[in-house]
Amino acid sequence: MRMRAAVRRTLVLMWKELLELKRDPRLLNIVILAPVLQLLMLGYAATTDVRNVPMVVADADRSVASRQLIDRFNDSPYFTVTHVVTTVDQVDPDLTKGTAWMALSIPAGYGNHLGTGVPQTVQVIADGSDSNSATIALGNATALLAGYTKQLVAARSPAAAAAGFDARIRIWFNPRLESRDFMVPGVLALLLVVVTAIMSSMAIVREREIGTLEQLNVTPIGRGELIVGKLVPYAVLGLVDVVLVIAVALLWFQVPLRGSLALLFVLTLVYLLTALGLGLFVSTVSDTQQQAMMTAMFFFLMPMIYLSGFVFPIANMPRVIQWLTYLIPLRYYLVIVRGIFLKGVGLEALWPQAAALAVWGTAILGLAVARSTKRVR
Repeated sequence: MRMRAAVRRTLVLMWKELLELKRDPRLLNIVILAPVLQLLMLGYAATTDVRNVPMVVADADRSVASRQLIDRFNDSPYFTVTHVVTTVDQVDPDLTKGTAWMALSIPAGYGNHLGTGVPQTVQVIADGSDSNSATIALGNATALLAGYTKQLVAARSPAAAAAGFDARIRIWFNPRLESRDFMVPGVLALLLVVVTAIMSSMAIVREREIGTLEQLNVTPIGRGELIVGKLVPYAVLGLVDVVLVIAVALLWFQVPLRGSLALLFVLTLVYLLTALGLGLFVSTVSDTQQQAMMTAMFFFLMPMIYLSGFVFPIANMPRVIQWLTYLIPLRYYLVIVRGIFLKGVGLEALWPQAAALAVWGTAILGLAVARSTKRVR
């Protein structure tokens, strides 16, 4: 009998929380529509691909051979030749103003000496202010020049080309090397923790701030019932966001889902438990909704973005920082969601991350429950 009454009180509290969300359409739109809109924007913006790099060419040779080399760069999807000048000094304004990221210098006599067997030197200049993009662009330029050189050698001496090193490269899991296929599942993981953690962090704080927590104090609702009644609606909204965001990832961005959709939902529930526990913990150390939002953002969400491997590879971090990343739950879910989407792996490969995520979620939720109280501070 007592159990039935407790379940009824919890359901009533859950219905009350949903009604409050319904009465605030702007808040409901943020919870439902914002993740989809953010995924649409970040799916295009969050990319490490470097394409259509503007390039200026200093062609001092003005021969058929130099024009063929320029056309080789211009026909590549990675470069766009903006204009051609005569001397190297003329490329400085373009690199300084940023109208060109790279410059190619072809020396005089390039075409005449190309078939003599004398090594020819061309210079590639890159704007290194953005070191990551410059490194990728230089790698693309080097590969293009190597392929062009191999083609010239094969045209002049097929026997020498056949005796060369034959590298056959095969790429697994992301054969198109589309960074979007790697980033979109990460954006999904990031959006879920942002929405559920921030919204749940303000759930109890809102009651305290507007004074309705005093009314709850005089009701027979227990602490556990209050927590369940407050968090379950946001868990349901989180699952709705999961369905919408996965649909956008699959249908709009056409990110391949090679693994089990059912396993993805099960492990996402564990991840939502972690996010809700984190939000509840924030609510226990905050007195106002603004304070809860700022605490969740700066003390938890920002470190997750930087230390989870979403933006920066963990292997490149200092060893001390790498140890700290084990405290970031987003790290484990990123491995899970990318493994299911791109690699098609199952629980036999993802159980360490799933176990770590479950332990983290249970610990933070237990700590939050221990700190929570119905009493007004």
